[in-house]
Order: sequence, then C-alpha cells, then structure tokens
Amino acid sequence: MNQAIELSVIVPVTERYDEVEPLYQSYKSGITATGKRHEFIYVLDGEHPDVLSTLQKLREVGEPIRIITLAKWFGEATALTAAFEKALGNVILTLPAYSQVEASEISRFVAALDHYDMVIGRRWPRIDPRFNQAQARVFHWLLKLVTHASFQDIGCAVRVFKRRVVDEVSLYGDQHRFLPLLAQRQGFRVLELNVAQSRADAAPRIYGPGVYIRRILDLLTTFFLVKFTKKPLRFFGLLGCGAIFLGGIFTLYVIIERLFFGVPLADRPALLLGSLLVVLGIQIFAIGLIGEIVIFTHAKDLKEYTIERIVE
Repeated sequence: MNQAIELSVIVPVTERYDEVEPLYQSYKSGITATGKRHEFIYVLDGEHPDVLSTLQKLREVGEPIRIITLAKWFGEATALTAAFEKALGNVILTLPAYSQVEASEISRFVAALDHYDMVIGRRWPRIDPRFNQAQARVFHWLLKLVTHASFQDIGCAVRVFKRRVVDEVSLYGDQHRFLPLLAQRQGFRVLELNVAQSRADAAPRIYGPGVYIRRILDLLTTFFLVKFTKKPLRFFGLLGCGAIFLGGIFTLYVIIERLFFGVPLADRPALLLGSLLVVLGIQIFAIGLIGEIVIFTHAKDLKEYTIERIVE
C-alpha cells in the first residue's frame, strides 16, 4: 500500500492554525480532485493537544492521516524536514494549517508540476488589507534587490514539488520561506502560479518589531546563500579592499601633509580613522580567506547543481 502513494500532503502545525477538521475536509476535496493516491502528514511542532485529539479521531474513521509530534517547539523548517523524511510520495505538497488559498486551486498546482520541478502559489488578486499588501511589496522589493529573484508571494505556504527538490536542498532556521529561491539556485525549474486567495486569509496582520528584524536577517542569510556560498572571498574581499583603500587614502593624505607642509600628526582624527579602516579591511579580508579555506576543505561534499537528465 505504501508503494501506491503518489502524493504526500504535509501540514505543519505551529503557532497559527485554524480549526482542524473543517480545514482538513476542505483540503481533502481539493486533493481528491487531483486523482492521485495520497496521504496526509500532520507535523505538530510542540504540544497541541486539541489538534492531536482531532487528528486521532479522523484516523479512527479511516482518514489517511499520519501524525508526527515533535518533542518541543523546533520551528517550521524542522517540522517540514521531519515530514519530508517520512513522506512516501514522489510528489510533495505543503499546505499551511490555516486557509491561504481556495482548496479548489490545489489540483491546478499538481497539474502544473508536469512541466516544472516546483510550483508555488501567488495569492492574486489580493483581498487582504492594504497594510498587509504594502508590507508584502516592501519585503519582495528587498528580496529582489538582494537576490534578483522575481517572486511576488514567497510567503505563500502552498507549494508542490518533486521529491528530488528536498533531497538536494537543505532547510534550517527559517529558510523554509525561501525554499523556492534555494531550489531555483540549485537549478530546479520553479513556477509561481496565480491562485485565488481564501476569504479567511483577509484578516489584518501586524507583527512585532522582532519579527521584522528576523525577516531582514533571513534576507541577509539568503543573500549569502544565493550569492557567496562557495565564493566568500568575493564578498568579504571586496569589502576589505574597499576599507583598506579608504584607510590608505586618509593615511597617505596625513603623511603628505606631515612631510611636505609641516602639519603635526598630533590630534589628527584622519590618521586614527585611516589606521582603523586599514586594520578593519585586513580583518574583513582575512574572514574571506578563512571562508575560502573552509569551502576548499569541504568542496568535495558540496553540490550546487542539479542534473536534469543523462542521455547515453
């Protein structure tokens, strides 16, 4: 029976979730429309006794649900990774534990996978408040600025992809949000598909300052992963050389004034600034060199490409 599973549907349950049974029935109707033999895998990130009780009742009446309960809160990326390891299908669909898109759109996702390795949703047209839309536009503008990615709704958790995507791309921290970007970097074909947004997803969402700071840090992390994973010296070397160059100009200016114009070196902020910039530049450059040594040491274990097919 396990060999018959074609589609594994993964639903991570973290801090935010809707009433379980109505959402499950809604998802089930959309999955049934695909015509694929499927399984549901619910991952409970931490203690959710109410969710666990409902899921167990659904299992008792014959619903194809598997439940993974993590010992404590580990984060959504870890929850997804645990489910990927247990999934039986060659096609994996991730769905949020709350309504984001209309369930009737799910079959379109799965059908579009015939020509792509990964299909992600873009909620369009957006029906949530203008503030939500504005912060999403700012986030994606920053994302495009640092990674040149053209995704419009990378925060949509409705995604379907082939198993080899998660076999090649590792997740940690909060990198599950950027899985499409990391997959595209690895050479997989990723499609962003316009889908109808759920009416239940139209509530205003205002986060605390810490959330926005974490999102910016996640963007910076993704920037390094996409651009400089195997070339750290290109980034740190550029910064280091720039600091050394500026520091050298300040220091040279002070030296010329001292040698040819008799200006004393005492009480010269330019001398202190130039010296600090040179030292800082050398340290930054050294970080890049250390990164290159680490990458070189582990180069044989790193893989940044994907083979689509081999013709012999």
